[in-house]
Amino acid sequence: MNNTPVPPPDENPATLPEALPVDAPEDHEASAAQARNPLHGLTLERIVTELSEHYGWPGLGQRITLRCFTSEPSVASSLKFLRKTPWAREKVESLYLFMLREKKRGDHAPPRPKGPARGAGPRRERPTAPRNTDRPFLKIR
Repeated sequence: MNNTPVPPPDENPATLPEALPVDAPEDHEASAAQARNPLHGLTLERIVTELSEHYGWPGLGQRITLRCFTSEPSVASSLKFLRKTPWAREKVESLYLFMLREKKRGDHAPPRPKGPARGAGPRRERPTAPRNTDRPFLKIR
């Protein structure tokens, strides 16, 4: 083994790699995209807690059929499962986004009136052709 000391790296600015500017366009685009993402900055724990407060554990278990919501539910057991299961986490995040839209609609706009059910309007009478009662019906065997 060679025990000779290693000289310190050259700190000459000409030999240092060029630093990226602070406001690189890629960073700005990424931060703008994250600013529009309603899940940005939220922890999974907060999402599960808000869903359980809004729907309750039974309601959450009906909307997303997972044992961590139906059998002895708790935030801790749900987090443990959701962190290991990407497809379940996607469902929970999707339900959270739906809940946010539902709350937003409830605060700003009245529910949309539903139109009449299909075919529930007044019945129209079909025009009937006059029957010729002078001729007997033909029976074909």
